[in-house]
Amino acid sequence: MEKRKLGKSGLEVSALGLGCMGMSSGYGPPADKDAAIGVIRGAVERGVTFFDTAEVYGPFVNEELVGEALAPFRDEVVIATKFGFKIGQDSERPAGVDSRPAHIREVAEASLRRLGVEAIDLFYQHRVDPEVPIEDVAGTVKDLIGQGKVRHFGLSEAGVTTIRRAHAVQPVTALQSEYSLWWREPEAAILPLLEELDIGFVPYAPLGRGFLTGRIDAGTGFADNDIRSIVPRFSAEAREANQGLVDRLAQIAADKQATPAQIALAWLLAQKPWVVPIPGTTKLARLEENIGALEIQLGEQDLAAIDAALASIDVQGARYPGHLQKLINR
Repeated sequence: MEKRKLGKSGLEVSALGLGCMGMSSGYGPPADKDAAIGVIRGAVERGVTFFDTAEVYGPFVNEELVGEALAPFRDEVVIATKFGFKIGQDSERPAGVDSRPAHIREVAEASLRRLGVEAIDLFYQHRVDPEVPIEDVAGTVKDLIGQGKVRHFGLSEAGVTTIRRAHAVQPVTALQSEYSLWWREPEAAILPLLEELDIGFVPYAPLGRGFLTGRIDAGTGFADNDIRSIVPRFSAEAREANQGLVDRLAQIAADKQATPAQIALAWLLAQKPWVVPIPGTTKLARLEENIGALEIQLGEQDLAAIDAALASIDVQGARYPGHLQKLINR
């Protein structure tokens, strides 16, 4: 599989990673453990070397799952995990943010144990904590890197000023934020900044939490423990209003003898050579479909045609409910 480098540190990963959250939480009941391990190991066999997890997924159980699944391949893969949330009594919802230095160190030790590794390859701040100066956060991770417990520092859903301030203390290897054909806000200020500072970009939800695959419509139902059940963009009205985007994407895919998901991923891969999407799945067939996006080459004319085809679509609905929306782009 094609490899890409994240950041000036030269962290090399497969051009497509695997987001593992949905195997344990976020999208309804957790997957069968053995089946999930099979998908993760199947990804390694197919050339994927970049795996994404976090302590809050589950919580905790996703890190354990990823650690167990990747134990036989530890020297062949890059594992990213995250700190920055308070883990409350409600297993489905974090109880706010917490990036106090002492808490970061506690999370690092716990994540090392759950993953069964000697060092965390990429340690993201999951969400910016307004109560803790980002310089203190970056400094704490810098100390962990100096101690050999962490190899690379990352941020998630951080704004331009925060990224600059953090990067001045400890070079940021990668930013992980939402980016897809139906959420293109990072193009305005984030992508130019990342290029300037030589920071890699890891888009999560590259398939619009499944919507861009064409397998979700206005009649689709979501379980109570599926985050899409509370996301305004996934209300029945918003899905109906946004269907035009998927219809046009399907037309483009048909012309390329591909699936909508493959075009959506190929589009992301074509944006910059340091963009590494991390689509999630619990099925080997979908994993193989996603990997197939790497075989699709979109040239400048193709990208312009996609832009033109989707330009008139005004995507409806916020991407997070209010209590979560306030945690992004700080």
